[in-house]
Amino acid sequence: MTQVPGKPLDAALVWCRRDLRAHDHAALYHALKAARRVFVAFVFDTEILDALLQQGQRADRRVEFIRDSLVDLDRQLQALAQRASTPGAGLIVLHGLARDEIPRLARELHVQAVYANRDYEPAAVARDARVRGALADAGIGFHTSKDQVVFETDELLTATGGPYGVFTPYRNAWLKKLDGFFVQPYPVAKYADALAPLPAALVAPWNGERVPTLAAIGFEATNLAQLKILPGTAGARELLHEFVAERIDRYEDTRNFPAVKGPSYLSAHLRFGTLSIRELAGIAWDRMRGGSRGAEVWLSELIWRDFYHQVLHHHPQVDGKSFRPEYDRIKWEHGKHADELFAAWCQGRTGYPLVDAAMQQINQTGYMHNRLRMVVASFLAKDLGLDWRRGESYFATHLNDFDLAANNGGWQWASSSGCDAQPYFRIFNPVSQSQKFDPQGKFIRRYLPQLAGLSDAAIHAPWQASPVELEAAGLVLGRDYPKPIVDHALAREKTLERYAVVKRAS
Repeated sequence: MTQVPGKPLDAALVWCRRDLRAHDHAALYHALKAARRVFVAFVFDTEILDALLQQGQRADRRVEFIRDSLVDLDRQLQALAQRASTPGAGLIVLHGLARDEIPRLARELHVQAVYANRDYEPAAVARDARVRGALADAGIGFHTSKDQVVFETDELLTATGGPYGVFTPYRNAWLKKLDGFFVQPYPVAKYADALAPLPAALVAPWNGERVPTLAAIGFEATNLAQLKILPGTAGARELLHEFVAERIDRYEDTRNFPAVKGPSYLSAHLRFGTLSIRELAGIAWDRMRGGSRGAEVWLSELIWRDFYHQVLHHHPQVDGKSFRPEYDRIKWEHGKHADELFAAWCQGRTGYPLVDAAMQQINQTGYMHNRLRMVVASFLAKDLGLDWRRGESYFATHLNDFDLAANNGGWQWASSSGCDAQPYFRIFNPVSQSQKFDPQGKFIRRYLPQLAGLSDAAIHAPWQASPVELEAAGLVLGRDYPKPIVDHALAREKTLERYAVVKRAS
């Protein structure tokens, strides 16, 4: 083994997971500093992909987003190596069980250590424990770094040494602890000369390409391109530049209106790490200190992301159970009628236009506006009386930006079962939410064109429109658009009764 002075390792392997970029990458940085030769790999994990295929999801936007982002990552690695005058580097892409493939590849490459960025989801923690054990058996180290959050696990604790259960004190502690060190980028390019040329067998293993086609791993193309969702760091940079240049300072005023271009639309890029959370938090923090209220509110949204990750770390039981155990006493609707209600919710057939338009948005695009996520979640649990876990699972299947911590946290917030959740008696009225946040019905008309002929006043509650107006709009309720499947006022009373078991327990 030949060593470079100051570098303890001859070779190392970086295992990418939720960090599909070659800049400001903690694990890559530490590997490049520690080893003379560094390889970079990604595994299309069949433990995850086979579950999708078994559900009939051969067309999955997330798989296509990842695949196209890997093509971009391979280009980034090649460019880094070229600039460092060490050509021949690139991405190694494997297809199989990650818990087996990474130890096998590490042995094949004769590396002394594998580097990865930490993943906090229970299944990922269990997977990484198995990989660590297999690598240890082979005498190979396994080093992990913080990368997908600004503050992790025990970095922020209360005065009594416990995790925070309320967001506002957590946010205050987060902002108090933040300084330039925590948003400083890792200077990967400075050490890129350690990127190693790929062995001949791994140069282009997928029919002459380094990244497999979707078909090669059992999947097919989606409407990602038609939706103009740009993957990879290149796509993320375009979105970020537009958001910072045009919308970040107005974020507070526009973020709740689904028909307005207000959000950053970076959630999928954050989920898969095509951009660094440090970079985004740093931009927001700098702008906030310059007086931007919009940037301050956007930074709070990024802090919510950290908050939910630390909740999942300290309370992994929330994956399947209520954070507040007394909420698991609630008797949700069940049986055939409940299944019919759930199907109507999934398919956007509830008779409440804002709810149905939101469900059409997620079904057609894999995205749902944040305000609408709260509205449809409240409707499922508190209007239809269905277990929040059914909705959580549906979102997990359909959201491009699905993240267990954030998705679970959001659903438990809406159902009042989570930490720092809305009170159980706070029940969104889907009509007043529609009138407030889509007053002209622009969003509704986009996803429910059959309602386009209704006036701005009538579109929020078509069943209240006069027969003359319905006829003028060419709309027959029950034929062109469903009548409401529940009465909100009656459902509210029933929900208060259902949640009474929680009140009695407190």
